[in-house]
Amino acid sequence: MNSTRIAFIGAGNMAASLIGGLRAQGVAANAICASEPGAQQRSKVAAELGIQVFANNAEAIQGANLVVLAVKPQVMKTVCLELASSLQPGQLIVSIAAGIGCASLERWLGNRAIVRCMPNTPALLREGVSGLYANAQVSAPQRQQAEQLLSAVGLALWLDNEQQIDAVTAVSGSGPAYFFLLIEAMVAAGEKLGLSPATALKLTQQTALGAARMALASDVDASELRRRVTSPNGTTEAAINTFQAGGFEALVEHALNAAAARSAALAFELGQ
Repeated sequence: MNSTRIAFIGAGNMAASLIGGLRAQGVAANAICASEPGAQQRSKVAAELGIQVFANNAEAIQGANLVVLAVKPQVMKTVCLELASSLQPGQLIVSIAAGIGCASLERWLGNRAIVRCMPNTPALLREGVSGLYANAQVSAPQRQQAEQLLSAVGLALWLDNEQQIDAVTAVSGSGPAYFFLLIEAMVAAGEKLGLSPATALKLTQQTALGAARMALASDVDASELRRRVTSPNGTTEAAINTFQAGGFEALVEHALNAAAARSAALAFELGQ
């Protein structure tokens, strides 16, 4: 990526995570810049990451090969319309804003190479996962640039069609919150069973981490891993049977369908 000049429009948490990931992979500070309206955040990012940070978006993108749109979805239209006349031919646009479709970005920016991404918050720890979709104007080298960018903070997976972004949002974009909800519930239940809050929290956190690592390292699927832990007539079976009697799988499916539907609705609302 050192041969690529990257400009971030917006220097919030997700942008800072991407910049930090790129720097950790050896990308030079002078190959990256950002723009940010807040003076305090500009100073913070410049000091912590060693890059140049501008107050003006148009200044930041001059000479950039790759422009990362990392602003809030609610201001994306305004930012894009203001930026359109300053964009240069051949620049790749990568949007990490939720809910803004390629058609809207093309309408606001013109006929340009655009990659739309859906990262998630574990990217802040470089343990994220992102779904990527490229429009027809994106070349093979540009696809590689976008993949390397998002790989700096975790796993990057290409999608066959843009509609799958809604499914990615439901599964991984919103997904961390589902696990946090389960952690909350397990900690609360552990406390009611007599554990101290600190012990219940540590037990739950480490169990979640260990289970995730087992799933990643295993050559069998989650159902087989679950079967191996579930002894007939044992404690785990009692808990699993209770989950399933309460309609656990159907509830998860219903919840993810709701998230995907809301993602599609937001794309319509924000893309006008």
